[in-house]
Amino acid sequence: MADHLARLRDDGIAKRLVHEGRGPLPDYCDGTKATFHYRTLLSDGEHRMLDDSRARGKPMELIVGKKFKLPVWETILTTMREGEQAEFLCDTKHVVLYPLVAKSLRNIAAGKDPLEGQRHCCGIAQMHEHHSLGYPDLDELQQNPQPLIFAIDMLKVEAPGSYQQDPWAMTDEEKMQAVPLIHEEGNALYRQGKVTEAAAKYYDAIACLKNLQMKEQPGSPDWIQLDLKITPLLLNYCQCKLLCEEYYEVLDHCSSILNKYEDNVKAYFKRGKAHAAVWNIAEAQADFAKVLALDPSLGSVVAKELRSLEARLRQKDDEDKIRFKGIFSQ
Repeated sequence: MADHLARLRDDGIAKRLVHEGRGPLPDYCDGTKATFHYRTLLSDGEHRMLDDSRARGKPMELIVGKKFKLPVWETILTTMREGEQAEFLCDTKHVVLYPLVAKSLRNIAAGKDPLEGQRHCCGIAQMHEHHSLGYPDLDELQQNPQPLIFAIDMLKVEAPGSYQQDPWAMTDEEKMQAVPLIHEEGNALYRQGKVTEAAAKYYDAIACLKNLQMKEQPGSPDWIQLDLKITPLLLNYCQCKLLCEEYYEVLDHCSSILNKYEDNVKAYFKRGKAHAAVWNIAEAQADFAKVLALDPSLGSVVAKELRSLEARLRQKDDEDKIRFKGIFSQ
């Protein structure tokens, strides 16, 4: 233990043990998964807090050897036992990239696309390329780098092969191999009526392919092949979102598909249902008409949707009449 602390101090990291862990120190070979909660605090006199994973309701996960963008986290985590709580004061040199990492983690916690804003350049280049990160406290830290304190609560340490690997931690080859399996897991969950869980699986599979697609030239044969794999997954995802009544997300995704593939019947049909749900009547009718033009065999299905739309319109008109009658009779 003394050796670990000495090595940390020599590297500009001071560790303070808050609560002893249990068992021996794990081996932490490449592929080991650490699950932990963290708080990030400024090293000023007030110890103002920047981030708290508990407030977001989900712990952080890190795979050793996967070159996480903040290497110091791997350094400090690999000194901890399960159940241990400790604070680490890290010199500025170790935390220069923290504002970028924190921005990504905050965006993910807020439900934004984790691939949003990624570019083919390193973290330092991204820091200089953009004036603001979108978070005033991170902007201030980026402009005035300083040592940070990480308060870590190590929840669980899992050896390689003892857990299901998350898509973000996979190699390119592992991603390609995993997509069909994740797709089928999503289908199985959907058949069981577990729509939210199915959507999460489809999202993971899409994220794998999007990550690979970013490495290809847009419009190239490889890029197109990946896009053709993404499209059915995205349509499955949209079906889940329809059932979850998240209609505007369906509109966005289906429109993005139709901007590239003008003859995609399923995209028109799902977008039509979403338009109908949010009372975009003309747009819904136009999309259903396009479905019929592309595939006349779906006439009975489209007729059912149009009857349902007309029934909802009549009901809405009746409700409006009653409401307005009450207003004018007062």
